Amino acid sequence: MLTRLSIRNIVLIESLDLAFGRGLGVLTGETGAGKSILLDALGLVLGNRADSALVRGGEDKASVTATFEFAALPAGLAAVLDDADLEIEEGEPLILRRQLKADGKSKAFVNDQPVSVGLLREMAGFLVELHGQHDDRGLVNPRGHRALLDRFAGGETERVAACWTKWRRAEEALAEAREAVENAKADQDLLLAHLAELTALEPQAGEEARLAETRASMQKGEKLSGDLEELRHVWEGSDSPLAALRVAARRLDRIAPEHPLLADALAALDRAVIEAGEAEDKLQAAAESLEHDPAALDAAETRLFELRALARKHRCEVDELPRIMREMRAALESIEGGEAQLDALEAAAKDAGQRYRAEAEALHATRVAAAMRLDEAVARELAPLKLDAARFHTAVSELPEEKWGASGMDSVEFLIATNPGADFAPLAKIASGGELSRFILALKVALAEQGGAATVIFDEIDRGVGGAVASAIGERLARLSADGQLLAVTHSPQVAARGRTHYMIAKSSDGTVTKTSVVLLDEAGRQEEIARMLSGAEVTPEARAQADRLLEGV
Repeated sequence: MLTRLSIRNIVLIESLDLAFGRGLGVLTGETGAGKSILLDALGLVLGNRADSALVRGGEDKASVTATFEFAALPAGLAAVLDDADLEIEEGEPLILRRQLKADGKSKAFVNDQPVSVGLLREMAGFLVELHGQHDDRGLVNPRGHRALLDRFAGGETERVAACWTKWRRAEEALAEAREAVENAKADQDLLLAHLAELTALEPQAGEEARLAETRASMQKGEKLSGDLEELRHVWEGSDSPLAALRVAARRLDRIAPEHPLLADALAALDRAVIEAGEAEDKLQAAAESLEHDPAALDAAETRLFELRALARKHRCEVDELPRIMREMRAALESIEGGEAQLDALEAAAKDAGQRYRAEAEALHATRVAAAMRLDEAVARELAPLKLDAARFHTAVSELPEEKWGASGMDSVEFLIATNPGADFAPLAKIASGGELSRFILALKVALAEQGGAATVIFDEIDRGVGGAVASAIGERLARLSADGQLLAVTHSPQVAARGRTHYMIAKSSDGTVTKTSVVLLDEAGRQEEIARMLSGAEVTPEARAQADRLLEGV
């Protein structure tokens, strides 16, 4: 529930700190005292649009802080906080804060952590439920009627939602498969032509690098082979260096005994012959080891160029060609086996659709039965609220199939007829604000056990009524607040007397500055305020006596 509201520099409120408790809290005050400012401030901290006009004149910024405490966080609220990565310890209060600058810019915080204003709005539905005689949200808005009826009925909405999700997924899978087959058929001739080209080459992963390496090696061998061939012509033959050395060695061998130095020269010449022979052997071995096959080089270059040309055609790297070839084969195979796959997917989608229809029809029956019970519960509340001639009807209508969804196949709307013989009309179309407020109260009482937001606020829901009707409204507000927290902005003394706590809103001025203040009244203050509400500007002894009777009567 809402335990504290702190307001700084909002319109006429300079500084205000309010504490709230369980049960029914009433807020009263003269017209124009500033009750709407409190609701505007609360709306601001709950994510309403920031309006710079809310900032008190002469101030740079304003702020509103609302503190909520829970025995246990509602599951939906806990999920919202979890999605936003906000951790709230068990028993820790939830503190919402909104800062608004005079230029209209605002900031939002949850437990002092910066958040988006959208998150505040998302949380608001779990925290505060506001009802006023011109409320266009809450119970008046048809968007929420189906969910309210489902909570009242206790229907299996989760099963319908699960079946809807499965059906949608099955339909999507079928649509995707159909599109894939249709696209493949449209491209079949082109696929066959491309695949023929790829199959003719049958590219292999890593082949480009291997071919490039082989080509480079062969080109190098071709160049070296030419150089060695020139050396071979120099080295071989009768006039080659080695032959000349050998001839010189034979001649020197014949005359070497004639002089000691010639023997040394012969030894050196023999070594030269040996070294030259070894050089010849190594040149021969090198020539034999070189890989130079012109036909093989031409074949490697041709394949490398063909692979690269095909890669350019498909706008990919050469190493991606095997993958593209596999994808093309798979696409062609999908054409061949597509009909069988489509048959299976069509059967799955049909089965999922039938399951959804069965669950949605069961939920429809549950809603129709619950609608009758809700109509009866609301009808019981109308007479005490002096709406004897009025009728309430929960319309449950089947939607066309294109509008079915996770919530089923129904639209739900609360309708009313205020006069005998009049047609039913939506709640929002009712002419009288007073009648609308009482219908909302009757509906709220009928739905009371179905839960809702942590704090419920009724804004002048009793305007335009008095006497027994106001007493009936007060009794029902007190009943609604028995197990929770309800705040009522009221002009009715009968309603005010029902409050467990009573706040008086007053406006004062010193001639230059006007301020709004809020005071928690004690018993004497309550008596005086209720007496004022009964008598008007001048509080009479009779009004005080009547106030006492009202307070004693509750």
